[in-house]
Amino acid sequence: MIVNEGASYVMLLTEPRFHDFIPGKDVVDAKKLTEVLIALSLPSREKVDEMADKAVAMGGRDYRKEEVGFMYTRAIEDLDGHVWEIFHMDMSKMPANPQA
Repeated sequence: MIVNEGASYVMLLTEPRFHDFIPGKDVVDAKKLTEVLIALSLPSREKVDEMADKAVAMGGRDYRKEEVGFMYTRAIEDLDGHVWEIFHMDMSKMPANPQA
């Protein structure tokens, strides 16, 4: 899957092929347990909505939506139960001291 041309790709494997990459280990049922959280940064809020809407249209489910001033996030659960955090950070709105 191409996330952005020349920079970000995701390899999607069938479970039997995935076992070739993890000899001696079991595959986690991501609908019951969480083994990874995948985050993708996109260049705009509109691109976040576009990607999230496509994922939902293809069978994913809206998991969470959050806006925190400088950051807009939509989390999508894929068909296998993995959560994808799709977000945009507007650095011009980033607080000078994020800890405050």
